[in-house]
Amino acid sequence: MFTKKKLKAKSEIFKEYVWQFLKKRFLAIKTINTSISKAAKRLFANETRKRLFENFLSLSVLQAASYILPLITLPYLVRVLGPAKFGLIAFSQAFIGYFNILTDYGFNLSATREISINRDNKEKVSEIFSSVMVIKFSLLLVSLVLMSVIVFSFEKFRQDWLIYYLAFGIILGQTFFPVWLFQGMERMKYITFLNILAKLIFTVAIFVFIRHTSDYLYVPLLNSLGAIIAGLLAMWVVFRNFKVRFKMPSFANIKYHLKEGWVLFKTTIFASAYRETNVFILGLVTNNTITGYYSIAEKILKAVQGLQGPLGQALYPVFCTKYGTDKKNFKLYHFKYLKLIIPIYTSLTISIILLSHYIIKLVAGKTYYDSVLDLQILSVVVLVGGLNYYFGILALIPLKFEKAFSRFVIIVGLLNIILCSVLSYLFNDVGASISLVLSETILFILIIIKIETIKRKLWRLRNELFKVYNVSKKIEIFIPMY
Repeated sequence: MFTKKKLKAKSEIFKEYVWQFLKKRFLAIKTINTSISKAAKRLFANETRKRLFENFLSLSVLQAASYILPLITLPYLVRVLGPAKFGLIAFSQAFIGYFNILTDYGFNLSATREISINRDNKEKVSEIFSSVMVIKFSLLLVSLVLMSVIVFSFEKFRQDWLIYYLAFGIILGQTFFPVWLFQGMERMKYITFLNILAKLIFTVAIFVFIRHTSDYLYVPLLNSLGAIIAGLLAMWVVFRNFKVRFKMPSFANIKYHLKEGWVLFKTTIFASAYRETNVFILGLVTNNTITGYYSIAEKILKAVQGLQGPLGQALYPVFCTKYGTDKKNFKLYHFKYLKLIIPIYTSLTISIILLSHYIIKLVAGKTYYDSVLDLQILSVVVLVGGLNYYFGILALIPLKFEKAFSRFVIIVGLLNIILCSVLSYLFNDVGASISLVLSETILFILIIIKIETIKRKLWRLRNELFKVYNVSKKIEIFIPMY
């Protein structure tokens, strides 16, 4: 039997134990909070790191919206419109995409680099902005004329001529939207806000206006309206917040920017030859229904690949600055991210292969089960294509090896046109999927060979510098200093 005295003593011991336990846990939490606070201070003490984090966060929000909003509308659209009309819309978007490439003219990379280097010089930024916008609107007019000639010259296009003109509004909106300026200034929050606004307008309008298969023309119309509104608002932000002034550029400035963007423009054209052309070729070789099956799988692939966008767009101006200062930074900055990237891409690829049936059923429904095999084949592109983006866009271009990268893309682009035409004719949508995987793999091999060549050159340069340094030290020893 416990006496009251003993019970009280044990109660005091228990209270002391609880107090000490809580005290230790409180101190542990306080230590963790202090560590996190110090880590955050170290992270944001460096202006480059702070800007990189802000840009990454902004682009992550944009990518999340770009990922979530289509997941809301895509299942609805494919069910309401059916494979044939959805395939027609995909075909028209692929066709209009070529004019988007023409108006972009590689400026999303070349002009971004120029703005990034000269961001503190307001006069120079205004000069770059004015030159690029004049070129882009000139190319917009050329695109409209070319599209009109093609549409009314061929029956395949002429029978659905209205859908192409409605979709062309996207090109107008994207011409107004200077992504390259926001990216070069490393102010991605504007890209995020305006793009999300456009996507929200499109998403809400889809459910309001599209109820039947006959409403398919509203899809390109609503897309165009969203892009134009976002583009006009972007222009307002540029003039109001960045104090950019438009002034008519000289012929020399226009020529310079055309020359700077030319190599990257060629690269983009032939990149589209193996990334965007498959839907277009499939639409020409087969029919809208088969095109619809393939386009569903390709859209899912692009949604997954889009996850790399925030990090890639945030790192690109940083790598341009670092590599522009000293190419030896390449090994220091580039390969430390590789250990993180490869497991992520590999995990995504395996997950898509295993879950492809469920993904297609969730996104498109049972009507599109023919898309399952396409998605399984295309999942390989997540890994190989991701590495191509990392070593191509984020390495070769900042290192000023854009000509080599352009040459590789041209080779692969031409090869894919041949492969896709033949394989699509023989195996329909499955052939188009196989051709994309083969093209990405060939491009990866070419890029890695070039990267290894660059590494060997940098290593030889390092050894030569060490030799010069050692010789100079020996001379100092033997030659008296006066």
